[in-house]
This record gives sequence, C-alpha cells and structure tokens, in this order.
Amino acid sequence: MAQTRILIVDDELVIRESLAGWLKRDGYEVGTVAGGEEALDLLKQKGFDILLLDIQLDGMSGMEVLSRVKEEYPDIDVVMITAFGSVQSAVQAMKSHAFDYLLKPFDPDELGVMIKKLVQHRAQKQENIFLKEEYETRTRFESMIGQSRAMQDIFKLIEDIREVPSSVLITGETGTGKGLAAKAIHSNSRFRNGPFVSVNCGAIPKHIMESELFGHRKGAFTDAKETRKGRLEMASGGTLFLDEIGEISMRMQIDLLQVLEDRIFYKVGGTQPITADFRVIAATNANLEQAIKDRTFREDLFYRLNVISFAMPPLRERKEDIPLLADHFLKKFTQEVNRGVERISRDAMDELMLYEWPGNVRELSNAIERAVVVCRTRTITPLDLPIGASREEELKTRYVSLDDVEKDHIFTILNQTGWNISKSSAILGIDRSTLYNKIQRYKLKPE
Repeated sequence: MAQTRILIVDDELVIRESLAGWLKRDGYEVGTVAGGEEALDLLKQKGFDILLLDIQLDGMSGMEVLSRVKEEYPDIDVVMITAFGSVQSAVQAMKSHAFDYLLKPFDPDELGVMIKKLVQHRAQKQENIFLKEEYETRTRFESMIGQSRAMQDIFKLIEDIREVPSSVLITGETGTGKGLAAKAIHSNSRFRNGPFVSVNCGAIPKHIMESELFGHRKGAFTDAKETRKGRLEMASGGTLFLDEIGEISMRMQIDLLQVLEDRIFYKVGGTQPITADFRVIAATNANLEQAIKDRTFREDLFYRLNVISFAMPPLRERKEDIPLLADHFLKKFTQEVNRGVERISRDAMDELMLYEWPGNVRELSNAIERAVVVCRTRTITPLDLPIGASREEELKTRYVSLDDVEKDHIFTILNQTGWNISKSSAILGIDRSTLYNKIQRYKLKPE
C-alpha cells in the first residue's frame, strides 16, 4: 500500500514541527507550509491524501483554503485545526465537508487515533469504489446489462469468440437485445475497426432487397440514376448484421448463400466481380428449424449462418436483471428529458418484477421513459408505470391516495364514537371546526 501523504498548514512553526515529528514517527510522509497560498501552490505540484489545516491563518483563511481544496481536489480529506474558542468555526467547516477537527493543544495519541481512523476511512472508500467498478464491469458488457447467469454466459461467449471470424446466429424474442449483442460482438472482434452495417431484412421491400444488398450500376433499372454501393460492399473489413434474417425471400437466400461461401458478388447490372471480407451476424425471432421444415428457409443457409449461435433470454427469465436495467433507464431518461426524478419506489419496483414483459427490455425501457415523463415527484410510483391497462384499476385499488386514507380514517373514528364530534376531534388531534370542514369536504354521513 502506498505511503499516506499529509500536508500540515499552520502559521505557527512550533505546531508545524510538532505535528510533523509525530506523524513521521508513525510512518507518514509529511509536508509543511505556513499559509493557504503556499498550500495551494504545493498541491499543484505534489499530491497529498490528508490536509491538516489551521482555521486561523494569516492572509487566506482556513475556510477559504477548505473551499478551494474541496472544489479543486475533492479526494483530499481535510482535518481542521482550531483553538477551543473557535470550535463553532470548526463545526461550520465540517458542514463544508471537512472530515473532522483537532483541538489545540494537541494530544499525540489523539492525533494518532484520528489519522489512523481517517486512513482506514480512505481505504474503505477506495475499496468501495473498486468494488462498484468491478460490479459494473461484471454486469455491463458494451451496451448490454445483466447479472443473471444467462447474460453472464453470453458475455463470456462473446469474449471467447472475439478472435474468430465465424458467422454468428442470434435468436430470441423481439426486444431482448439481439442488436446490442451483435454490436458487442463486432466491438470485441478483429473487425472492430471496420464498419458495422445493419440490414433489417423485414423492413426492406423484397423487390429492392437485391439492390440494397449488392448495389447497382447506373441504368440497371428504371430508377437507377447513378451507380450505388450495396450493404455487402459497405461492410467490407467490418461486420454485416442481417437482422430478421428469416424474412428474406428464397431467391435472396440463394444469392446470399453464394456470397457467404466465396465472398464474391456482382452489382445489379454489373459484370465486374466484387470481393468483400466481412463477418456475418444474423438475428431472428423466428424458429428457423421449423421454417426449414416448412420449406420457407434454406437448410444450407441456416448451417452457414449457424456456426456459432446463442439465444437472448426473455426478460421474464432473467428478472434479477430488472433492477439494474430500470436504474440504467432511469438515469438515461432523466438526463434526456431533464426531469428531477431520482428513484423508483419499492412498490413500483415490485410491480416491475411481477410483470411478465412480453416486449422484453424494449418494453421496460419504454415504461421507464413514460414514468419519468409523467411522474410529478422525485419518486416513481406504481401509478406512473404503463405496465398494462388491465392492471390500472387494480393498482388504483392497491395504492390509494392520502385523501382516501384520511377520509376512511375519519369515517371510522366518527362511527366508533357515535359521531361525537368532541371525542372524534380529540382522537384525531384536530379541532372541532377542522373536523366539520373535513366532514363537509368528504361528504360524510352517519351510517
């Protein structure tokens, strides 16, 4: 462990020398200066862990130095030195984030205990930072988040295949993050310095898919006003991501299989062969084995794509990841829409955990975004969550308003006292006129 470095700032020489002697004896690296300006100059040149700072200094005051240090060097812990008559100033300094204060005259043992406690505090703080970073490293991979076994296995698989150029097939329901997984594979592969070219096979009309993939020569067809590169050529040196691969036509499956086998293709209307080196990642929410049986997907193309494969798990099967994802989306959307929402209530988190999420992570993202927009406080409650219209009335029943609680309570007390206003107001802790007003407001009547 590195030696702790302590800077003493006091305008009395005898105090500087006494403190320095005691601290050096205990094994600390010590520096001393007489004033605030000197301290700030020295901090620019050399790093320190702890500052022993006298409140009463000539020139720049100790409080001014404290303010500057906390602004410019927030990781330095400051202990204020003060005489008995200035304890109030020391307390004020602690409100300004000083760690503690030390009273003159000094007790060497007291000083030693304080510094040891502070060193332990710093070590614990550093350990907490390390553990937090390690946890985030384990639960986050590129843009994917997950602490579940299923997601951890996917993270490891992506690491394991980083040096191989083999094709990858990603399966899974809509909204599970297949596109994020494809980008993570690309970013961790030897193709990472090349382009990542995505093709949504289900969104491109079949009659222009050939031109989109292979490109075309000027005049190849009516609308071909100029020669254009296709996605295959654009992906050269990088990754071609074929999303919803199950949607392409049988004819395109034949053409694509040929390209994947020899990496040579022709533009529409072209005669010159084009060679492109790229990795192929395909994704689908369809059952391709069944599509093969139904003769809507070629078996040879399936095996060409399915060299390495994995399934993105649905969110309902990795519910332990929901708090992590919800917190991530909360931070993301509060920044994007500039709202002061800070947390998700325990009841709201329970609702998130109970819901089955047919739309998976994408639906969770949309739910948190909506909650951030409609939330009127700093805390998201169950009523802010759009997790299914069928649950709205149930939630309103389970999570009633304060007015409803007050109304029911007042009505109960009135009935228990036989509508005796004096007794009821005494039990409720309000005066008679307030109780009358609430009876009128809630339109309460004896049973």
